[in-house]
Amino acid sequence: MKHLSVFVFALLTISVASAQKLHLTLFGGTANYQGDLQPKRFTFNQAGPAAGLGVLYELSDKLYLRGNITVGKMKASDANANQNTSRNLSFSSPVTDIHLGLEYDLLNSYQKSITPFVFAGISAFTFNPSALDTAGAKVYLQPLGTEGQGFYQGRTKYALTQMALPFGAGIKFALSENIRIRFELGLRKTFTDYLDDVSTTYADQTDLLINNGQRAVDMAFRGDELKANSRPYPNANSMRGNPESKDWYYFTGLGISFRLSPRYSGGGRNGTGCPTNIY
Repeated sequence: MKHLSVFVFALLTISVASAQKLHLTLFGGTANYQGDLQPKRFTFNQAGPAAGLGVLYELSDKLYLRGNITVGKMKASDANANQNTSRNLSFSSPVTDIHLGLEYDLLNSYQKSITPFVFAGISAFTFNPSALDTAGAKVYLQPLGTEGQGFYQGRTKYALTQMALPFGAGIKFALSENIRIRFELGLRKTFTDYLDDVSTTYADQTDLLINNGQRAVDMAFRGDELKANSRPYPNANSMRGNPESKDWYYFTGLGISFRLSPRYSGGGRNGTGCPTNIY
């Protein structure tokens, strides 16, 4: 995360000398995830807010180097997803995503007013899942080791800073050669199954109590809190989540880009109805 932040800062510094090629981007929309508490690959159900800031540096009229920082909130529950409701788990997590990559316009946006684009790169992100206990207090889940992390069958606590592979697509609407409205869907393939603190099997209840405490037992299984269809704590090694499928998260929304220094216009006109510029 630190190295990516330094890289973004260096990119901004170096690009000041050629500001005609540098665009500032602003983003607002939603954040969501796909995992054990939200099985659908893409949905607006249980989505949280997201906002972002970034830069685009023109390598050519169609190819850009991009750097973005996006913050959002992921949340889900068994009850709202209408699946495995007897488990009765839920979580909420902020996510901060720093992304570096390339963006490619399928058409030349200086010649067309509507341009689809694709992008890919690398991301570093932070997250920190929590849930509300029966008294309504926020409880951070990673320190608890709800699946026996720290003692059970060699399981270790997952890191709260991870890497991801980002890719996505969108469409740009040119208001002028210097201002564009953007719609974007950006997916993040992660290498963790713990965005929601759920991944594999239940630890033995007695072992979990002795090693990680009563709060870990309380948050590992919450089916006993239900007024109807209440269940006892499951047997050791019964399935709590699906370890074969890693979690994903994604951002969807609208943005706008501004060229920081207007591109000088010549005498012609392009497909947007704006003057054709010449460097």
